[in-house]
Amino acid sequence: MKKILIAVLYLIITCSLGAQGTSGTNAKYEYRYLIDVPTAGVLEKGHVGFSMNVMPYGVVITKLDVGVFENFSFGISYGGSNIIGTGKIDWYKLPGINLRARILDETEAIPALTLGFDSQGKGFYDRTVNRYEIKSPGFFAAASKNFQFLGFLSIHGMINYSLERADNDKDLNIAVGFEKTLGGRVSFITEYDFAINDNTGNSLGDGNGYLNMGLRWSIGNGLTLGLDLRDLLDNKKFNSNKADRGIFVEYVKGIF
Repeated sequence: MKKILIAVLYLIITCSLGAQGTSGTNAKYEYRYLIDVPTAGVLEKGHVGFSMNVMPYGVVITKLDVGVFENFSFGISYGGSNIIGTGKIDWYKLPGINLRARILDETEAIPALTLGFDSQGKGFYDRTVNRYEIKSPGFFAAASKNFQFLGFLSIHGMINYSLERADNDKDLNIAVGFEKTLGGRVSFITEYDFAINDNTGNSLGDGNGYLNMGLRWSIGNGLTLGLDLRDLLDNKKFNSNKADRGIFVEYVKGIF
């Protein structure tokens, strides 16, 4: 954890404060996820995004996204548990892939709508039921709408079908969330994942759904730093704590 914090501090020091990341009223780039829930945001053509999640159990997940065409992006991700700490690292079984295509742009009357696929889950990987602690979205449709309200207020909704079904819970799932800007560089985000696909059979969820909250700070030059609190409703069956703490770092840059 100390090495991660040192790396984050180095990025903060070496970045200028002229440009913006993804948060605040001066945000330069769209959110593609709130915390775990996809939004309708798509990486701009010619841009590359690198992100990293640091979570409990020494989990570290890195992701690389590329804006390939207008309103279409593609990415790969990989990680594992016990990367931070001591002992043997438990790498994920497979890398994750994600792609998204926006089929409707936002107007004053309608929200933006994006269709996509993401096979990257979060947390430890349970090989007995071939799933992540937090299931991957799988196939999803996400809608996002922005409003002017003491800055900006963004409302997001998602429906998804995960391919992690060996736990015998194969339901569709829905999630909602919002972002509220707090000045030019900071945003508060909240999401609620109903986790309908993780409450029966050999599920790891207890039926309460996942309530997550976080802060995002646009440091500059496309760099965004985040602090997250996950599972505030204590939904995980095997979680002895009320909430998980995590760190999020993202860097976006235009390359062509």
